[in-house]
Parts: sequence; C-alpha cells; structure tokens
Amino acid sequence: MKVEIGYGKKKVDVEIRDQNLQCVLIPNEVKIDYVGVSEVKRALENPIGSKKLNRIISKGDSVCIITSDITRPMPSKVVLPILLEKIEKIGVDKNNIIIVFALGNHRAHTEKEKKYLVGEEIYNAYDCVDSDQSDIVDLGKTKYGTSVEVFRPVTEADKVICLGNIEYHYFAGYSGGAKAIMPGVSTASAIQSNHKRMVESTSTTGNIDTNNVRLDIECAIEFQNIDFILNVVLDETKQIVKAVAGDYIKAHRVGCEFLDEIYKCEIKKKADIVIVSAGGYPKDINLYQAQKALDNSKHAVKDGGTIILVAACTEGLGEEVFERWMKEATCPHSMVKKISENFELGGHKAASIGMLQEKATIALVSEMKNEFVESMFFESYDDVDVAIGDAIRKHGCDANVIVMPYGGSTLPIMKVSNI
Repeated sequence: MKVEIGYGKKKVDVEIRDQNLQCVLIPNEVKIDYVGVSEVKRALENPIGSKKLNRIISKGDSVCIITSDITRPMPSKVVLPILLEKIEKIGVDKNNIIIVFALGNHRAHTEKEKKYLVGEEIYNAYDCVDSDQSDIVDLGKTKYGTSVEVFRPVTEADKVICLGNIEYHYFAGYSGGAKAIMPGVSTASAIQSNHKRMVESTSTTGNIDTNNVRLDIECAIEFQNIDFILNVVLDETKQIVKAVAGDYIKAHRVGCEFLDEIYKCEIKKKADIVIVSAGGYPKDINLYQAQKALDNSKHAVKDGGTIILVAACTEGLGEEVFERWMKEATCPHSMVKKISENFELGGHKAASIGMLQEKATIALVSEMKNEFVESMFFESYDDVDVAIGDAIRKHGCDANVIVMPYGGSTLPIMKVSNI
C-alpha cells in the first residue's frame, strides 16, 4: 500500500506491504456544515460565551490583534480580512489597529515572511510587527508564581483579539486560546516558569481540566485581558473545518471538543514500527517543531519499537537552547536527568526526545547531515523507504506498522474493549 505523507513543501509516497500495515491514522469523519471563509463568518456571527464584536469594540478603541508566527499553520491571511472588515465596520481607524505576530521564544520574521503570513494587502495597510522581548510590561504574577510579562503594544491596546489554531500540544494539552498571550507575547523567563510544569503527570496531550501548564496560562489573563478569540481547527489539507469565536475559555473548549472528535484515533494495539510525519511545512521546518509529531507517535509504538520520523528540518534544530542540549548530551538519559535537576526552556523538548529514545529507536528522515543526526542518538536517513526496510529487517518480516501522516494533529488512543 502507498501512503502519501508531507515532507517539507512536497509530498512523498511510502510503501508498506499489506501484511505489515496495521492502520493509517487519518482524521475521523465528522459532520461539517461550513468550511473556510464561510465557517469563519459563521463563528463571528455566533460567538460563544461572549457578545458580538460590535458590542465589545467601540469606534474610538485601539485594537491589537495577536496571530501566530511562521512556525504555526494558522491561516492568518484567510481569517484576518474577515475580522478586519468587521472591525472597520464598527468605525475603528486602520491606524488604531496593530497586528502582532506571537513569537514566543522563536526567531524574528523577515519582512517577506510577515507579508506571506497576512497577505500583501494587509501587510501594506496595517502595522504588522513581531512581539519583542525587549519591550515588555511586567503586570504581576499568577498564583502559580509565573510572571506575566507582556509585549507593551498588547498591554496598551484598548481591546485585544487573539487568533490561533487548535491542535494537540504535548504538555499544554491543546494549542489555541490564551496561549496567544502566554507564551505568545511573553518573555523567555515567564515562558520558562510556566513550561517547567511539563514534568507533572497531568501535563499531557489532550488533558486540559487538570493540566497546570494550561491553568497557569489562563491565570495570566487575569492580568492581561483577552477581549475576544477567533480560533480555527484545520483538516489534513490545512482547510478550516471549524472556527470558534468569543470567550477565551468557553469558545476554546468547544474547539477542543471538536478537535477530539476529528483527531483522536483509536488503535487496537501498539505497533513495532510507527512512521510519522509532522504534516510537512511549516510543521517540519525544524526539529524543534517536528518534535510535537514525534511526541504523539509515542502513544502508538511498543516499548523497544522503532519510530521513523519524516521531517525535512530545512532550518536544522531550530532553537538555540534546544540545539545546545541535543549537541551536549552524552546519552538520551543525560537529558532526562538534566531537566529534572535544572529546567531550561528549549531543553524541555530535548528531554522529551531523550525520554522517547529510552523507550524506542528513533530513525530521522531529514535534510540534515547524517553524522550530525547520529551524534544526537537518532538513526539518520535521507530516504524513507530505506528507513522502513531497515526497520522491517530489525523487527522481522511480520512486524506490524502504523502510519501517522498527520502526526502533529492525530492522537493515538487504545481502543477500549466492551467485553
């Protein structure tokens, strides 16, 4: 059987013998009434737990719209024109609207990338800026002890609207909602304080109600208000299949429920071999981003099995601290031990990879040099078929295989027997 998976900005076919293939984890079929622009318009007209925008924003208000950076698949250029039309009908002057790209701890954009994210017309008509950790207002501390340090233009706006896409997050439970503020427009130290809770048992993919990482994020909104959110769920082709608007918790939770309906995928048993793609660009732009798909795949592989991560990683590892941890590690366990003794933002993803390397062999199909990849305790390949062949030889001709073409989105869960 041939399965098409994303690799950078292209698609590649992987071939699996029928007798080896257990399943291909693809999104579940759910009823979808509207898609794309129509769904965004529907959501804006039917906000959840909130008044409509024209009853929240006044003509004289300054408005800050926070949206995602280049590492996220959020279709800002689709969503923003609809939202901006609504705001302008209220009478808000374009000069009183600022669009902020939430960098978190990621690199700054080029002007070309900003234009790509929002489209040329919006880029030329509005002030579009990156969040900047050197221009911050300290607003206080959450009950968890995390400083709420927010990009100044966000704090100075009369109204704040947060955009984002909702997908699974390996320790915050889900993306979207208040994550646009924390970590989106926060400082590295604030992000580190929040993310250190990733080691807690409740900080897992798909958990939100008892997840202290997520709860701390939402506590930050007591200091920096979110007046309205507009979040979307994307299908495997990056088309908007669900939009939720309104209250930053109530609307977000409805979006998370829909995500579960479409992307929680049942498996009968764990596999000897899991082939996982982050979904292509931009989710596999670097290993720092592709790690999310890798983390989801751990729920599908047997102890001692093999995960084949197919991720182009055209920008290499992608984050300075993460790169240092990966390069300095003497063995996978050294990263796990290190994070428990001294949490460091960036190192947290290295430690997660280390924990998984202790459980399974990880083969990485990428554009990075083999010697460099192997120095980080991966098996290195530039051809996915060769990687599959080697894994089959290792686990035997009867090895069973699960393929996850949308690893960053799909969450494998064990099927519960009714017997």
